[in-house]
Amino acid sequence: MARTPTICPFCGCGCEFYLASHGGRVVGIEPSPSNPVNKGMLCAKGWNAYEFIHSPDRLTKPLVRKHGTLVESSWDEALKTVAGRLTEIKSQYGPRALAFLSSAKVTNEENYLFMKMARAAFGTNNVDHCARL
Repeated sequence: MARTPTICPFCGCGCEFYLASHGGRVVGIEPSPSNPVNKGMLCAKGWNAYEFIHSPDRLTKPLVRKHGTLVESSWDEALKTVAGRLTEIKSQYGPRALAFLSSAKVTNEENYLFMKMARAAFGTNNVDHCARL
């Protein structure tokens, strides 16, 4: 069984664990006993941090709503649709009409860039994240 060290994505504490994989699939979590933050322990979110990786419900391609139905699209089309709609809302109602909700399933760096985009590009401070302590 292979072990890959990583940092838990669910909050800013910095707990470390190993993703245990077998046959190319992540099958479990093993807390790092040497990490000074979690000292071999994990919360419920950390213990289950791998379960979404191979979920059959996980989205793997962008979806765009067309005539009330979600259809697969290219990344270019999806990003163009989102950027256009956000710009339209900002122009019509102002930046305070926009809000950005980030995810714990991406890196801290990606969350930081998302926050910077919301504040710098769209001019809103309405940014939140699901992993608050």
